[in-house]
Amino acid sequence: MKLTKQDVVARFLPATLAEGAQAEAFAPSNIALCKYWGKRDKELNLPINSSLSVSLAHLGSRTRITPSDDGADHVLLNGEEQPLDSKFAGKVIAFVELFRRELDQPLTIDTHNNIPTAAGLASSASGFAALMLALDKFYDLALEPQLLSAFARMGSGSASRSIYQGFVEWQMGHREDGMDSYAMPLEQSWPELRVGLLKVATGEKKVDSRAGMQRTVETAHLYQSWPLQAAADLEKLTDAIVRRDFELLGSTAEQNALSMHATMIASWPPLLYWQPDSVAAMHQVWQLRADGLPLYFTMDAGPNLKLLFSAEHQQAVCDAFEQLEVVAPFSG
Repeated sequence: MKLTKQDVVARFLPATLAEGAQAEAFAPSNIALCKYWGKRDKELNLPINSSLSVSLAHLGSRTRITPSDDGADHVLLNGEEQPLDSKFAGKVIAFVELFRRELDQPLTIDTHNNIPTAAGLASSASGFAALMLALDKFYDLALEPQLLSAFARMGSGSASRSIYQGFVEWQMGHREDGMDSYAMPLEQSWPELRVGLLKVATGEKKVDSRAGMQRTVETAHLYQSWPLQAAADLEKLTDAIVRRDFELLGSTAEQNALSMHATMIASWPPLLYWQPDSVAAMHQVWQLRADGLPLYFTMDAGPNLKLLFSAEHQQAVCDAFEQLEVVAPFSG
C-alpha cells in the first residue's frame, strides 16, 4: 500500500495541536544549478536525482497565517483573495490540512511573492517553504530543519531547498517514506557570485512543472540518460564551489539546464518552454562569451534565463542586458 503525505507527516506531529495565534515567515526563491526533473514517487514528491541550488537572497515569498474571524478559510496572493476552488488555493489548503488535521480552526493564509508567480522563477519553491516555516511557528512545532525541508518538499519539490539560504543540496534519498530526501546547506559561500534574472515572459506557464515532469518521464526516451548526467554534474558543481572555479560552475550549470530542456523537447507532445526571446538571449550570451566575457546561463521550466557571472563583470553584463535584475546571493 502506497504511503500518503498524511501517513508520513502524522508520524512526526503531536497527537493534538493547540490553536495558533499568528505567525509569519520568509523563504527565498532558489535557482537550481543541477536540476531536479522527474519523480520516483509523485505523491511524496521524491526525486529521481539529487540537485543543487543557490538562493536568491531577498527574492522570494513571505507568508502570514492568522485565525479567520468568519469561520472559513481564506487564501490571499499578493493582496488578492483567491477562490477556494482555484488551483493555487487548493494546493495551499491541502498542504495546511497535513498539519491542521482535525483541529477546527479556520485560517487566513496571506502570501506575497516579490517574484512572478508560476513563471519559471521558482515561486512555488519559496511559497511552500515560507508556508512550512510559518506553520511551524503557528503551531509551535519546533521541527528540525531537515524535517522542515522534507515536509516542504511535499508541497513543491524545490521548496525543500528554499528552507535555507546560500548553496543547498537536495539529497534524493532512497527510503520509501522519503524521510531521507531533504535538503542541506553547503558551508561554502561565494561573495563575488552574481545571478541576473532575465525575464522574457512573466505570465503563468501553460504546462506546470509537475505535469511537465510526468510527461517527460513517461514519453521521452532521452530521459533515460538524465539521472546519470545529473549525478555527474552534481559532483562537478560541488567541486567548482569548493574551488571557486567559475568556468566549471557556469559551464556545468548551463549544460545541465540545456540537457534537462532537451528531455522536455523530446517528450510527446513536445514540451518547449522557450520563447523566441529566450533563444535570442541564449545566442547573445554565447556571443558575449566568445568575445571574452565570462558569462553563462541556466533555465528552469519556463522561458526566463538566469545569468551567472562575477561581480567584476556586472557592469558589462548589465550594459548588454538593460532590464537585468541582479542578485548577490551572499551579500548579506
